[in-house]
Amino acid sequence: AVATKVSPVEKETPIEKLKSELLSVTSSNEWDEKAGFDINENESTVSITVVGASGDLAKKKIFPALFALYYEGCLPKHFTVYGYARSKMTDAELRNMVSKTLTCRIDKRENCGEKMEEFLKRCFYHSGQYDSEENFAQLDKKLKEHEGVVSDADLLSMIIFQSDVLGGKVSNRLFYLSIPPNIFIDAVKCASSSASSGNGWTRVIVEKPFGRDSDSSAALTKALKQYLTEDQIFRIDHYLGKELVENLSVLRFSNLIFEPLWSRQYIRNVQLIFSEDFGTEGRGGYFDHYGIIRDIMQNHLLQILALFAMETPVSLDAEDIRNEKVKVLRSMRPLQLEDVVIGQYKSHSKGGVTYPAYTDDKTVPKDSLTPTFAAAALFIDNARWDGVPFLMKAGKALHNKRAEIRVQFRHVPGNLYNRNFGTDLDQATNELVIRVQPDEAIYLKINNKVPGLGMRLDCSNLNLHYAARYSKEIPDAYERLLLDAIEGERRLFIRSDELDAAWSLFTSVLAELEEKKIMPEYYPYGSRGPVGAHYLAARYNVRWGDLGLDQSA
Repeated sequence: AVATKVSPVEKETPIEKLKSELLSVTSSNEWDEKAGFDINENESTVSITVVGASGDLAKKKIFPALFALYYEGCLPKHFTVYGYARSKMTDAELRNMVSKTLTCRIDKRENCGEKMEEFLKRCFYHSGQYDSEENFAQLDKKLKEHEGVVSDADLLSMIIFQSDVLGGKVSNRLFYLSIPPNIFIDAVKCASSSASSGNGWTRVIVEKPFGRDSDSSAALTKALKQYLTEDQIFRIDHYLGKELVENLSVLRFSNLIFEPLWSRQYIRNVQLIFSEDFGTEGRGGYFDHYGIIRDIMQNHLLQILALFAMETPVSLDAEDIRNEKVKVLRSMRPLQLEDVVIGQYKSHSKGGVTYPAYTDDKTVPKDSLTPTFAAAALFIDNARWDGVPFLMKAGKALHNKRAEIRVQFRHVPGNLYNRNFGTDLDQATNELVIRVQPDEAIYLKINNKVPGLGMRLDCSNLNLHYAARYSKEIPDAYERLLLDAIEGERRLFIRSDELDAAWSLFTSVLAELEEKKIMPEYYPYGSRGPVGAHYLAARYNVRWGDLGLDQSA
């Protein structure tokens, strides 16, 4: 009988198994097969995780913007979109939900259905709690599967035994926090500790509101910086991604006719106007905690003001632009109570239809004093803008939907044609209007002779109407900002010191409004807002520009 030597059966650990496999590799081709990637293809992957994927913002804005970027060929070759929320949902259910909100560009209809299918195949879902490191670790595992990234143990073995042929994709990760601010920190902590990229960048987009005042904003920033560096935090203000706002610096710095006029010498006042023709529409519970000043003025309108009023930056680099914006904000006087008018819309019947009051919203307390309208006069104490009133106006349930910047120039000294305008010289004022939305346009109001034998003057518009001039559809603001975040471009995102400077202007007046329980002036739903806004403007010898009948309106 021949004795057979029997080796004891031992369970081989993954590290030992990989070690034996790596040592048996004799050619680079075999290495490619074992490792599962081509060492010559060091391409990066981008995993975009929408945290709060079942919410309205994700459905209406974020997923459609991601699809638009994919449709335009702007996303990297290797990308994955993951939805993360507490709701139980399958990949198929997420895709069905997302598909209902996707649209193709008006000017690029071809292969639309095919593109949608390709995009949806890249969309996946993971259900989990926002404060669970275990759930985020499970997400991390799924992300690695799609990224083609091996585990840490495998990676260590590859480095030890075959480092000269180690290759593969760099995995980059972007987290979009589309969740209430009270759970930001929990989500950031879990994502940072359990789902960060091991070999690429990790970035987090944070939606407003960034606190309610200086203290809460500083606390939020401090908490975020426990887990992220400033370069990883992308504070989004979607108004900075709008085409006409982005065009502000181009209009000013690349046109010789504007830059010399951009100062107190020629500009009488600047107006930043935001109006919506609908109320809170069921969002009253959220809105009542913040109000129109925090929701619109302290961020959207103030950011536009800073871009408008800043000095020429050293370059178009993000830090150079943000440095100039911070200088403007730090030069501004903190807002005083006497320079603020607040209002709240009341019920109104028109054409047989009754429109509800703000406090008719079931999610709003009946005795709420939260303003749905505000007007304010702000001043920049520097050499360029000393004495020029910057008037802001923002409101809900007004007569139209509009966002615009109106620059009213000074009267012509010794105007030869004053008698042709009568006593109201404001009719003869040149005005530059930048309409951000809707129906984007830039127009300049000038005085002109009406054709004929007499000398009759009228006010006409030199009009750049975007829809007439450009056939291409204007991208949504979220598309620009998401693309910038993926590319690491920060100029349209808000830096922490910029945020501190912005809150310092509004914190004291907000506290005073709440402590003194200042009553808002009521205005009918669908009206032009409270009368007090006109008195505020008149105090600084200003007439609101949106009250006239513009030919371009």
